Amino acid sequence: MRSAFLVGERTFSLREIPEPVCPADGLVLRVETCGVCGSDIRRWREGPPPGVTDIVPGHEIGGVVVEVGPQVSHYAVGDRLAVAPDIHCGRCYYCQRGLFNLCDELHFLGINSGYPGGFADKVVLTGEVLELGVVHPMPEGLSFLEGSLAEPCSSVLASHHKLGTSLGDTVVVIGAGPIGCLHVVVAQARGARVIVSQRSATRRELVKRFNPLAIVDPSAEDLVARVRELTAGVGADVAICANPVAATQTQAVELVRKRGRVVLFGGLPKADPYTHLDGNRIHYGEIAVLGDFSYHPTFHAQALEAIQRGVIRADQIVTHTVPLDEIAHAFEIASSGQGLKVMVTTS
Repeated sequence: MRSAFLVGERTFSLREIPEPVCPADGLVLRVETCGVCGSDIRRWREGPPPGVTDIVPGHEIGGVVVEVGPQVSHYAVGDRLAVAPDIHCGRCYYCQRGLFNLCDELHFLGINSGYPGGFADKVVLTGEVLELGVVHPMPEGLSFLEGSLAEPCSSVLASHHKLGTSLGDTVVVIGAGPIGCLHVVVAQARGARVIVSQRSATRRELVKRFNPLAIVDPSAEDLVARVRELTAGVGADVAICANPVAATQTQAVELVRKRGRVVLFGGLPKADPYTHLDGNRIHYGEIAVLGDFSYHPTFHAQALEAIQRGVIRADQIVTHTVPLDEIAHAFEIASSGQGLKVMVTTS
């Protein structure tokens, strides 16, 4: 079978490796589609960590079960599954309180060494993954591409659940990549008006398909002033930083109203993770600044349902599909900003 190993900065090695051995308590999934995530792109740019040579990335997986171990009773050959990366321990302080995304021993398919991901013809889901990971049957009628899209949708659904986004809210989404566009769709589905801030002309054009209230080029307009203009001088209810840029976090605090909510959804580069926020504005305006990372597994099931119902449309989010043999090209497209979600297919 083919498997794409990340071996250096911006470098994949597509190799023929032996067929996987099915564990007694696990299964073998034939991968049909796997999405390219922003975290995959960051790792691709940096290369694998020092001393690590066995990383097969990819964690937005849709596939079909081709082999099942003798100890597995709740999955069968032919089952169509959607798989997400998180594998929690089930034992720590956070897991015992149902906060699985904050697990102290969290591991990830396609990210941590020893947990090969979905940029391959097949992937093994061990008993650990089946018990403590995020694996759901795909609803009837969903394509594998739609099954893969459920993973990035999950974190966005979880974010708006936490925020309580609702009718009458004005939400500013900063960054119109695939995640930013999903924030637009979900906020609108919950009844909010959405303003989008995006520097890239290409992505400003792409986000028009979602019909936001306004699209602002922050390099040409004063975003804070424009938000005030569109909210009768009050400010936005919510600002979501759906990008890895610290300056936009500073700006987000400026553009929300008193008691507004700011969501730091995109992580900053590990080499420079600090940001600058107006503490007095947060204090006197009672502004909530929230970190947002991953999700409870139930949101993955909700994402599959939302896609099945047409609340989230894959044909609006997925702009490119690329075969596994051309995985380097898939990452070049995804990192260029010329599209939204890029999916890698195995057939």
